[in-house]
Amino acid sequence: GRTAARMTKPTDAGEPASTAELMSRYVSAERGYRVPREGWRICLAHEFKEKRKPFQARDVSLSNVKKHIGLGVRYLKWWYRKTQVEKKAPFIDMFRALPLRQIYGAPLGGIGGGTITRGWRGEFCRWQLNPGMYHYETVIANQFTVCLRRGHQTVYQQVLSVERPSTLQGWNWGYCGEYAFYHALYPRAWTVYHLPGQNVTLTCRQVSPVIPHDYKDSCLPVAVLIWDIENKNDYPLDVSIMFTMTNGSGHKDDKSGGHWNEPFHLEKQGESVSGVLLHHCTPINPYTLCIAAREQPDREISYQTAFLPKGTCETLWSDLISDGRLDSPTGSSPPTQKGEKVAAALAVSCLVPAQGHNSMEFSLAWDMPRITFGSLYVYVCYRRYTRFFGSQGDSASSLCHYGLTHYQDWETRIEAWQTPILEDSSLPSWYKSALFNELYFLVDGGTVWVELAEDADITGSQSCEYGGLPAQPSVIKEYGRFAYLEGQEYRMYNTYDVHFYASFALIMLWPKLALSLQYDIAGCVVQQDLTERLNLMSGQYSPVKTRNVVPHDIGDPDDEPWLRVNAYLIHDTANWKDLNLKFVLHVYRDFYLTQDKQYLEDMWPICQVVMDSEMKFDRDGDGLIENSGFADQTYDGWTVTGPSAYCGGLWLASVCVMCKMARLMDNNSVYHRYKDILDRGSAAFDSLLWNGQYYNYDSSGRELSSSVMSDQCAGQWLLRASGLGEGEYQVCAFPVDKVRRALKSVFELNVQGFARGQMGAVNGMRPEGVPDRSSVQSDEVWVGVVYGLAATMIHEGMLEEGFRTAEGCYRTVWEQLGMAFQTPEAYCEKGIFRSLAYMRPLSIWAMQLALDSRRCNGSVTEGEPVEAASPPEAH
Repeated sequence: GRTAARMTKPTDAGEPASTAELMSRYVSAERGYRVPREGWRICLAHEFKEKRKPFQARDVSLSNVKKHIGLGVRYLKWWYRKTQVEKKAPFIDMFRALPLRQIYGAPLGGIGGGTITRGWRGEFCRWQLNPGMYHYETVIANQFTVCLRRGHQTVYQQVLSVERPSTLQGWNWGYCGEYAFYHALYPRAWTVYHLPGQNVTLTCRQVSPVIPHDYKDSCLPVAVLIWDIENKNDYPLDVSIMFTMTNGSGHKDDKSGGHWNEPFHLEKQGESVSGVLLHHCTPINPYTLCIAAREQPDREISYQTAFLPKGTCETLWSDLISDGRLDSPTGSSPPTQKGEKVAAALAVSCLVPAQGHNSMEFSLAWDMPRITFGSLYVYVCYRRYTRFFGSQGDSASSLCHYGLTHYQDWETRIEAWQTPILEDSSLPSWYKSALFNELYFLVDGGTVWVELAEDADITGSQSCEYGGLPAQPSVIKEYGRFAYLEGQEYRMYNTYDVHFYASFALIMLWPKLALSLQYDIAGCVVQQDLTERLNLMSGQYSPVKTRNVVPHDIGDPDDEPWLRVNAYLIHDTANWKDLNLKFVLHVYRDFYLTQDKQYLEDMWPICQVVMDSEMKFDRDGDGLIENSGFADQTYDGWTVTGPSAYCGGLWLASVCVMCKMARLMDNNSVYHRYKDILDRGSAAFDSLLWNGQYYNYDSSGRELSSSVMSDQCAGQWLLRASGLGEGEYQVCAFPVDKVRRALKSVFELNVQGFARGQMGAVNGMRPEGVPDRSSVQSDEVWVGVVYGLAATMIHEGMLEEGFRTAEGCYRTVWEQLGMAFQTPEAYCEKGIFRSLAYMRPLSIWAMQLALDSRRCNGSVTEGEPVEAASPPEAH
């Protein structure tokens, strides 16, 4: 386990074989302008060979259909009422899962202000402007076009798109993708276009303000696109690049009428920008798009305020081709008629000397400051960026100006954060790409970052028997409220059992947001909603939310998040044991990493009350909670009886951190109470579940009890991540030798024994070496769980096994299945996947924390992965 790096070093050709496959159709020798080596790279002509289909109701096996026939009937009735009667989108749609489109690239924009995603071929193709609600539509008129002129004559004009659409046929489409490649290292991306026969190379660099420990610029809904132009001819060229943008997102409301555009010029602090504002005037959540360019010496900006993006659109094309400039009319466009779309164009021109270089800068911003949720649209929030740019809906031009004048500072800070990791030769290239590119979900997870309302009370004026929380915790007042979806297809905010894994990215990079989220969850714990609701799994009615339990989620963006929690209605949330345990584990881990004593003091009463609620599951009085029916929320498809490795391990880890927190709070009685439980529970756990090679799935004695669960050491993982797991705060049931033996069994069976060791760890494996197919989830690979497993291995000194385990997931998702920037929750060995663009894979940052911890503990030796320097603090 000394060197994972040797195992995964690139080949002599400079790239691993699978990466080389993504670039195999690239025919140019050009590498672009200052494009980094590390990241995810793909030729625009690449076609993925494997085409998978999403998991849907028809994919459930006959045996599982028989088990869950009642669930199926109840879900169908609920689905029909939701879609056909209420005319709303289900929070999970088992009949209309998103098909796989192998097109997505890095999203544009900062955190919580909405996102626009550009595909790796340059398309504007995924839109999340309305909070949490996605629209998947490629808007074909949104393009960049290049015009080359020599001696006052246009010699080349081309849309930089490989598409050949049936509309806008007056434009020159069909750029040859074999001469271009895309390179992503989030939050930046590069597209390199070699212009065939022109001796010119264009590099478009996309920069979004996603900067660790920054709580101002990171919330801005703006991105900057810098074009570097290399002219390798012996004569100068006049180069123009035109940016065209439709007023809208490809949604039906683009044709609702009343939308209009206007040109603008804005000068601040000696810097000027010009462009076009596109006002999208819908009755609900109106917004303004802005395309702009920075005015610089020897660069000319021109524009077309409005054109109709239909038919041949020859007028705009001819306008540019005639002199490399656009007409630039004065005044705004008239509002659109119903059924009509409108678009705008912005062009920048500059002279590029012979054998020389020049550049130009564009920006794109969107201003939707006031957002409403729910069918009645009465729940109003103001996005975080309004604290700095106002909430009147007139800030789009200022956002573009700010982006164009600050992006160089953003890049300086991004490079200071990333460079130590990128330059660490002991870390494999795939890991560097995965670590940064998986962060896309913090921005593109339907994310909202909003201001706390002046009259808000996160507790609903409730408290628990051990004390109360502040109604407006200082961290929320200062840094706002944060929420992200479980997945783009699983539309629930802050799904807590999944956040348990994903939270490592947040606590390491934006810790104030992690703490803010925890306060919101804690505020929900003390509240209740006794409205009776049908649980689809059991067919029984139960309250939506009972007191003193952690909610599954804080709501659906199509309802009223923060006000109506537990959108998930498959099960009765009052009996999910793992949510309370995960909350307690998070509280101490977050305190350990932030040393925020006020946070610990505020959370201590909540930890006590949720642990009290768990005690009822210790039915035998042996210090170990039991399961009945479904194990927990994370693995809610697996039936469990008696104590289990997963929930039992989380319980013991939670008891352990309660001991630690009791010491910190100088509460000896609580310490001794939990120390007694820990000793008894550890003995019972070891006796009931350890079989000499690993921890059994559960203790029921059924045939499937001996299945090997990949996530069986989750409790020990969180202890290690919290600086515990040894000495006084070691769980006796988790001695190092047994944990390592269990992890080796998982590696041998779930990793190497599955799919030739090339696809990560399958959730469940039988000891005889075949996948456990007892449920719809047991034979799946969960990418986020695998990254957590890899982190556990690294904590325990098994670096080679950890990196090999995680590598299988990255190669499968990003290089074989074409799921870049939409990493799914799960995939099977063959055929299907489930839930694209999912929260849990952010857990790859747990691997980085494990590497950091090893260095801090003096465990790193030469050749092993080492910690990167801490990100710079915000300005």
